[in-house]
Amino acid sequence: MALTDFFTRKYAAPAPPAEVPGPEAWPEIGETWKPEGLPVAERYYNQAQAVVLVARTHQDPYGTAYYLVACLGCHFLSTRTKHHSFYIRYALGQAAETANAHAGTCRALPRDLPPRPDEDTARNLLRSWVTDMARRNLLHPDTDLDLAEFDSGRLELQRTNEWIQTELEALAAERSDLLAVRRDERTGTVRFLARPLAR
Repeated sequence: MALTDFFTRKYAAPAPPAEVPGPEAWPEIGETWKPEGLPVAERYYNQAQAVVLVARTHQDPYGTAYYLVACLGCHFLSTRTKHHSFYIRYALGQAAETANAHAGTCRALPRDLPPRPDEDTARNLLRSWVTDMARRNLLHPDTDLDLAEFDSGRLELQRTNEWIQTELEALAAERSDLLAVRRDERTGTVRFLARPLAR
């Protein structure tokens, strides 16, 4: 073999390995993804790769945090677990168990996180919830209205507790027949008292 054969001979490039197409993953926005008012603590995939979220909704003055579970495939949403004859808000462990159990059985296809509404839309949404509660007479006169009443709408609203509280105070100033605000001067806490609308 002549020396020139080493420079003129061409070798075929090896064929790239065949890639096995995997399921299309939910688009990641980073591990620190925390929509305003809905900080995501954990995520699970269902059988069709739709995401099941565990998100914090509130933290009380004693440091206890509460969570909701929401599936971005189907419309499963849970904010409380049954304990004997009453319902209590989720701690992280309970929410994680619920999310994992739902992810193991749900076959819904992935869908996107609902878009965050603009200020006017969010404000009107919150006010319509309060008005609907009063119209259905779900709230008795001067009943405490806790921010937890809005947990089931957090995925749609995507606002902080502070924003919700500010809007409720504004609504109480406009509609004293619907909502009242009482401030505890000693602790500085604010309580909302709901009043049902007359039929």
